Amino acid sequence: MIRLFLALALAPILGAAPPAPQPLAVARELSTTARYCSLVTLDAGGSPDARLMDAFPMEADGTVWLATTAASRKVGQIRRDPRVSLLWFEAGSQSYVALVGRATLVVDPVEKARRWKPDWKDFYPGGPQGPEYVLIRVQPRRLEISSPARGLHNDERTWKPVTVEFP
Repeated sequence: MIRLFLALALAPILGAAPPAPQPLAVARELSTTARYCSLVTLDAGGSPDARLMDAFPMEADGTVWLATTAASRKVGQIRRDPRVSLLWFEAGSQSYVALVGRATLVVDPVEKARRWKPDWKDFYPGGPQGPEYVLIRVQPRRLEISSPARGLHNDERTWKPVTVEFP
């Protein structure tokens, strides 16, 4: 963030163009600063179902991990249809990141131990190895980001945000 600020501030003096912001790097930053995101799954009738989640920060490849209880509605919905969306919003900068991807339920003990927050002990009495603690891994298909404060602007005519397609 400081590098971007300095590059923008010094560009007119040095006669250099500021570096183009990297959408995935900015998305990762926003996923951390916004902290909470909305996870949208599809119910049995195909209607969207949204809830607030405390996701782990986005990884370098755009993967996002979340945790939930095995008995939750979202687990059943992901089993039926793995298509999900995540949305982070940072009010202070009027920036957002929307990620569309496929969710996988993960019960591997090693992954569960790696992705455990001690603050969660009251939610999951069995701890990271308890059967009620389940991870959700979201692998991105598409990422959209709008962050004018960080140099990522929507299209002026269509308002389409900066978009990254994943293989």
